Amino acid sequence: MHIQIVTFQLANLTDDEYRLACDSLAPTFAAVPGLISKVWLADSSNRTYGGVYTWADRAAMEAFAASDLFASIAANPSFVGIASRDFSVIDGPSRVTATRIPTAA
Repeated sequence: MHIQIVTFQLANLTDDEYRLACDSLAPTFAAVPGLISKVWLADSSNRTYGGVYTWADRAAMEAFAASDLFASIAANPSFVGIASRDFSVIDGPSRVTATRIPTAA
């Protein structure tokens, strides 16, 4: 597994407009090859938004970064200050604690 955290600020787009767009885009992201999950993030008081992506592996994340979907998002003038960090996953302890995710959700 591989984790990617993306953040950005909104420009010329309200929180409500962004959330509506997210609802429309969620099925598109659900179909991205190698994407295990995306958690959509919002800090409306600071106009900072983003997502935590769980990828099957780094190659899947890199394939997404080369996709038309990623390019269209990166070129969207409503998203400014885009930052992306990625992390490898420490498998052993993650397997132990990952079982809690469905319970907590």
